Amino acid sequence: MQLSAPTAASSSTATRGTNTAAQHKTTSGRGAITKQGTNGNAITHQNEMDNIRHEKVQKFEEFVDGRLKPDLVRAIAERDKVFEQQKVFSDLRRNIKNLEKNSVTSIRTMVNLGSEVYMQADVPDTQHIFVDVGLGFHVEFTWSEALSFISLREEKLARQIEEYTRLIASIKAQIKLVCEGIRELLQIPAEKPVQERTF
Repeated sequence: MQLSAPTAASSSTATRGTNTAAQHKTTSGRGAITKQGTNGNAITHQNEMDNIRHEKVQKFEEFVDGRLKPDLVRAIAERDKVFEQQKVFSDLRRNIKNLEKNSVTSIRTMVNLGSEVYMQADVPDTQHIFVDVGLGFHVEFTWSEALSFISLREEKLARQIEEYTRLIASIKAQIKLVCEGIRELLQIPAEKPVQERTF
């Protein structure tokens, strides 16, 4: 029995198959490299976005801690001072009305000299009193004049309290707005409002 040599056609077919396999391998290798390069670019881009987000959060936090919160503390402190002045004039009004109601013309009282040292004092005429009008000045008033002055001062103090209250509310709203921006940058879910229980 004789063995025949492989024909040219079969040899050509085998060669083409080898070339196709090699091309497929090369293409697959290029695809893997391209995929790795794309993933690397995505990671770099994500890192850049994280850095930008971190810088924005830091600036917002510095704005809240360095500007808004100190402004809020000062506004509350100034309003408290006005509340104290309002209380002083309210007490003075009540004392004057008590003097008028009881027709008190003279009184004996204890005066604080400082460092919790008190001294007894006699007021022979209560019809005229000295009222602190500000800047260290005291003006002598009759009861009616003092009550009129107190009314004017109380109206002014009430306006100041209202202005400080609006300012405080505005600063608190700004702080809340910035905190919401920080929350969104950090992708933190919003807190669910607590439902009030009805008793």
